[in-house]
Amino acid sequence: MANRYDPNPFAEEEEVNPFANPGSIPPASNSRLSPLPPEPVGFGYGRTVDIPLDNDRSGTQNLKKKEKELQAKEAELRRREQDVKRREDAAARAGVNIEVKNWPPFFPLIHHDIANEIPVHLQRLQYVTFATYLGLVLCLFWNIIAVTTAWIKGEGVTIWLLAVIYFIAGVPGGYVLWYRPLYRAFRTDSALSFGWFFLFYMLHILFSVFAAVAPPVVFKGKSLAGILPAVDVLSGNTLVGILYFIGFAFFCLESVVSIWVIQQVYMYFRGSGKQDELRREAARGALRAAV
Repeated sequence: MANRYDPNPFAEEEEVNPFANPGSIPPASNSRLSPLPPEPVGFGYGRTVDIPLDNDRSGTQNLKKKEKELQAKEAELRRREQDVKRREDAAARAGVNIEVKNWPPFFPLIHHDIANEIPVHLQRLQYVTFATYLGLVLCLFWNIIAVTTAWIKGEGVTIWLLAVIYFIAGVPGGYVLWYRPLYRAFRTDSALSFGWFFLFYMLHILFSVFAAVAPPVVFKGKSLAGILPAVDVLSGNTLVGILYFIGFAFFCLESVVSIWVIQQVYMYFRGSGKQDELRREAARGALRAAV
């Protein structure tokens, strides 16, 4: 129901002329809101905007400075590359091979690239030889563990010191004295490198066999995890005896694989005619020494 106070919708509305004088137009009788005051409308065409030019200048100067620094670094890198290339070319002309350390990958210590530097038909033998070198490292490391346990159980500190000496001398010694010469012999086909390898690899095999047995020659043999000290300490301490038996197994495996390696290398050495070449080089060396 419509409110009784509402105006009559059927009443005649007052006509208003929109073109009449604005001041003479009466306000609508039914308007409840007062008209808004007029506001000037402007689009800011006559205003000036201040643009900070100092920031742009400093930014441009910084960019130019960075660009100059990058150009200087690029020139320095280019100069170093040319210097390295010049040295490599000079070394290549002089017959010197520059070897980059690349193994192990996480902390390069030596240069080792069998796949690219060793002939294909010799790569398998070189890999097995490398396995015997890693096996020697494992044997000597396990020997330290076994001997350390024996020392803790009351066997004395002297055998532990000897085990550490074996590891410190054997790991780099094996690489320098017999593994690297064979690597060089396969890569350059040098008869002298073959002779060097045969000499020290035989010593390596003798040491592996001696360690596997560990006779009571030095401190009752307990500085090496061999079969004889394993039987000796097993009755006193089971844990130490088990560790020594594991070391004995490692040294036995190292000895067997090493014997196979030296047989294969010797067969290749004789078949390739390097034996006669080695004899000639030895004769020339003896002659020069005599003269």
